[in-house]
Amino acid sequence: MDMHTVVVGTSGTTAQDVLAVARGNARIVVSEEALAAVAAARQVIDDLAAKPDPVYGVSTGFGALAVRHISPDLRTQLQRNIVRSHAAGMGPRVEREVVRALMFLRLKTVASGHTGVRPLVVETMAAILNAGITPVVHEYGSLGCSGDLAPLSHCALTLMGEGDAEGPDGVVRPAAQLLAEHGIEPVELREKEGLALLNGTDGMLGMLVMACSDLARLITSADITAALSLEALLGSEKVLAPELHTIRPHPGQGASAANMLKVLAGSGLTGHHQDDAPRVQDAYSIRCAPQVAGAGRDTLAHARLVADRELAAAVDNPVVLADGRVESNGNFHGAPVAYVLDFLAIAAADLASIAERRTDRLLDKNRSHGLPAFLAGDAGVDSGLMIAQYTQAALVSEMKRLAVPASVDSIPSSAMQEDHVSMGWSAARKLRTALDALTKVVAVELVAATRAIELRGGLDPAPATRAVLAAVRGAGVEGPGEDRFLAPDLAAAEAFVRAGKLVEAVEPVTGPLA
Repeated sequence: MDMHTVVVGTSGTTAQDVLAVARGNARIVVSEEALAAVAAARQVIDDLAAKPDPVYGVSTGFGALAVRHISPDLRTQLQRNIVRSHAAGMGPRVEREVVRALMFLRLKTVASGHTGVRPLVVETMAAILNAGITPVVHEYGSLGCSGDLAPLSHCALTLMGEGDAEGPDGVVRPAAQLLAEHGIEPVELREKEGLALLNGTDGMLGMLVMACSDLARLITSADITAALSLEALLGSEKVLAPELHTIRPHPGQGASAANMLKVLAGSGLTGHHQDDAPRVQDAYSIRCAPQVAGAGRDTLAHARLVADRELAAAVDNPVVLADGRVESNGNFHGAPVAYVLDFLAIAAADLASIAERRTDRLLDKNRSHGLPAFLAGDAGVDSGLMIAQYTQAALVSEMKRLAVPASVDSIPSSAMQEDHVSMGWSAARKLRTALDALTKVVAVELVAATRAIELRGGLDPAPATRAVLAAVRGAGVEGPGEDRFLAPDLAAAEAFVRAGKLVEAVEPVTGPLA
């Protein structure tokens, strides 16, 4: 298979596969091994459906209504109804990449041979993704327990040929019309299948996988902007020496310090303390940058471990076990994922907080060691980057609010049958907002630090810094001078950071960064 094809088997999937499908529109192929396992599990469900004994999800109602036994002539209606009734989302549409991630992860689980759906369901789910059809999913409707219910239900509705979906052209139309245009037959769900399509942590997990990818890039970007700020403030790179970080052996801290040291190699600015304001030590926001970013790295490593475990899981209730038993369970509870989503929001907020403090120091003539007030061309006539820091501070303040954990806020549901929930979907949604804000915060520091370095006439910046300056100016972010309409500069810097261009500008000089 080429790099644009992802094979779905029985043993889970990888974060790279999720990103390839969600963001890269990779084509999906379901392995013969998976289809055989799906067929075997389906035979178990068919055998149970033929018996008079009630089995949850096969011949009973759902949630608090599981006490009712459903006769065979109503079971197709039962599965159809659970999808229709649970497709009760409200609010803004969820981003296309999130919907594709949750669809792919639900496909991964139903292809595991533990959910009891027919091979037809698996093949149709893959066909919808390959056709570029994206169900309309709304912001609100998941409590992160019993699965991301409303979001997954809106996806299952498309599988049935009902509701609305976005076509590959970006236009929202009736799902039935889109399926017909691509030669896909809607599925009439049978025993267990409606439930199997709804009962997973796929939405929150998909967002976790994408957040881990985004935060990794942002932490490295923040290492670079921290190094630029240190350089602009004539700080000391001695605090980055490997032997200082070896004696406190947090791996993330060492990695961030090494990144900063690589960026600063060959700088003519570092260590040039002003004669009229001698410094024995730099401020914490400079000196402790590797400790804060490094703690974020280690938090990210833990989050990736949790994500990998969940990617290897088959989350459904009930599940078909290898010995043919069908057992109820609580594996749909999103607590493991919810906790790390909240933890990442905390790490992101603190990384933004220390970046904003460095920016403020660059703009304050009383603390910037010879730089003009607000890095203005003619301070007083010009305001320079004064309000850019206001914008950055507003973003940091919002991120602190977003760092309040969602996972501690359980609200009972389903007539107290589902009396403790994870709120993992909410944790994931706010983390996405936080990472968007962090991108902007790093971009503002980049604008300030590059402008400050250019104002240090007579001292040569590091080769890596010169590469950043050339790339940033080439991307439309202007340098020092008189005041101008500033928002376009900030937007260009944000796009530069978001696309990973900051890291790309540095690595040809430094070699690969962590």
